[in-house]
Amino acid sequence: MRLWGKIWKENHMLKDIVITDDSSNTRTHKVFHCLDELCYAFDLGKPIWLDATIREFQRHSKARFYQDSFIEEIDFDFLEIHIIEE
Repeated sequence: MRLWGKIWKENHMLKDIVITDDSSNTRTHKVFHCLDELCYAFDLGKPIWLDATIREFQRHSKARFYQDSFIEEIDFDFLEIHIIEE
C-alpha cells in the first residue's frame, strides 16, 4: 500500500510525502500505520477520525483532516491522505 499525505493552506500544497507499507496486515492497520508515519514525518499530532472523515475515506480512499480533527492548533487548512496504490 502507498499512501500520499499532503498539507494544504490557502489552496497551495505546502508539503507532501508518500508512505509505503508492504506488510501483510489488514487494510485498516496499514492505513493507521501509514498515517502514524506521516504525522511523525510532518511533526503533527495524530488526528481524530470523525464520522464524516470515515465515510469519506470509505467511499473515495481519500480523507481530509481539518482543525476539528486535531487537539493542538494547526497552521494549515487541512491534512489530506489518499491511497494511491493497494
